[in-house]
Amino acid sequence: MNLNIILRPVMVMVIMLVATAGAFAQKVANYSVGKYGEEGYEHFSFWSKSGKRAEIKYAYGKDSKELSVSYAGKGSYKGQKCFKVMLPGNYLLYVIPTGLKLRIVGPAKNFDKVFEWEYEGPVNGVGTFCNVCAQDEKEAKVVIDRYFMR
Repeated sequence: MNLNIILRPVMVMVIMLVATAGAFAQKVANYSVGKYGEEGYEHFSFWSKSGKRAEIKYAYGKDSKELSVSYAGKGSYKGQKCFKVMLPGNYLLYVIPTGLKLRIVGPAKNFDKVFEWEYEGPVNGVGTFCNVCAQDEKEAKVVIDRYFMR
C-alpha cells in the first residue's frame, strides 16, 4: 500500500482545519484607567474577528456600565496619528497609541487620559482564563496597529 495515498488526504485536512481556525479567530485588546470596581474606572475593549476590525466597547464607573462605541476612522490629533471613536450622543474621542499605552482625548479639555493594557484572567488562581484576550501589552498593541490604525 502506498503511504502517500493515505497521508496526502490527512495533510490536506490538517491544513484546511488550521486555515479555518485562523479565519474565525478573534482577539480583544483591553485597556483601562483607574481601579476596577471604583468610580474612576474606565475600560475600552477593542475587538477583531475573522481578520477584521470588529466592535469597540466602553465601560465606566463602579458598576462598569457598558456602552457600544463606533469606529469613526483614522485621523490625526495635533500632528499625531490616531483613530477616532464615537460614543453615544455623538461624543468624539481621539485614540492615540503612545508606545504600549493609549492616550484618549476628547474635545472637552478635561478628557485627556492615558489607558494601559489591562490583564483579564485568573488572579492568584481565581477566575477564568480569557482565550481571546491579548496576553500582554505587545500583543494588545498588535491588535490596535493591525485592526484600528490601518
